[in-house]
Amino acid sequence: MDSLTQAVLGASISGAMLGRHYGRKAVIAGAILATLPDLDVFMRYADPISSMTYHRGFSHSLFVLTAFSVLLALLWRVLRRRQLYGVGWVFLCVWLTLITHPLLDAFTSFGTQLWWPLTPTPASWASIFIIDPIYTLPLTFGAFAALIAGIKPRTLKWLRWGLLLSTAYLAWAFGAKHLAQYRALDQFRQQGVAFSDYYSTTTPFNSLLWRVIVRNDEQHCEKIISLLDTQPSESICLDHNHYVLQAVPPSASIDRLRWFTGDWVRFDVHEDLLIMTDVRLGAAIGLQHFRFVVAEQTLTGQWENVLPYRWPEKLDWGLIKPLLTRIYRQQPPLPLQRWVDNAKMGAL
Repeated sequence: MDSLTQAVLGASISGAMLGRHYGRKAVIAGAILATLPDLDVFMRYADPISSMTYHRGFSHSLFVLTAFSVLLALLWRVLRRRQLYGVGWVFLCVWLTLITHPLLDAFTSFGTQLWWPLTPTPASWASIFIIDPIYTLPLTFGAFAALIAGIKPRTLKWLRWGLLLSTAYLAWAFGAKHLAQYRALDQFRQQGVAFSDYYSTTTPFNSLLWRVIVRNDEQHCEKIISLLDTQPSESICLDHNHYVLQAVPPSASIDRLRWFTGDWVRFDVHEDLLIMTDVRLGAAIGLQHFRFVVAEQTLTGQWENVLPYRWPEKLDWGLIKPLLTRIYRQQPPLPLQRWVDNAKMGAL
């Protein structure tokens, strides 16, 4: 999630648990603690695939953050002369403030390595967009009220209500995801689309319009579906071109991105370049930001690995309006094929 959301979530937890005695200090400390896991963004890597796949790594590990919470609680016990709270309560507060950061990140589609140094596919529950005002506003209201007015019975109640409402929204979004996914998969089956796996994620800034992607040995098929739809939803199928890898030398970068995404990637050949796309993050709706050149073709037609670099394109935020309109209006259908063609040609 975005940094503001993480900060107000941490501020709300710490303010609600420690604010009665520590007031604004608890709110500020919670906001600071909750942003610590994202300090890994300042680490520099040799290429953008490494930068992407090592982000939300060790600093988002539940193991690491639990150990760090124990250390902070023990330091608090040693340094504080006046013990207003037991060390167990302080540990619980610090622990919740820290681990809710990666857990919230895991609700997005990016991928969070909750179990580092173990290496299962990073958690990507994909039920909330990286910026969602409906989730953030209740927390922001309570945190800023406590920061401005101090911790009083009323502001303490607002902090608790902010946590309750935001958590309820997470539960709603998770349920909405599975309802949209169920409907979309049923439509795919009725259309005769064979698939072996599926993935679903929300579209920007809402929890009503969803992308549901299925795959087989040759294709990814994607459907845009709103919970308000009354007719079958539009869809598009694209070859994922994994067969191209048979001609490409083994590559640690390609393997790492395939692991990080759960193999939800597509390959496109553009002139003499091999472009690898993370399809979880907007491939068919034109918001393709995570695309990388991973190999180049020589004059003899052989593929050679290169140090990955970003495929130069920009995000067309003008697509957000038709997506939001699509929530409540099915006609005209979204021009998925045109958006994909534009992206392939680098027109975005």
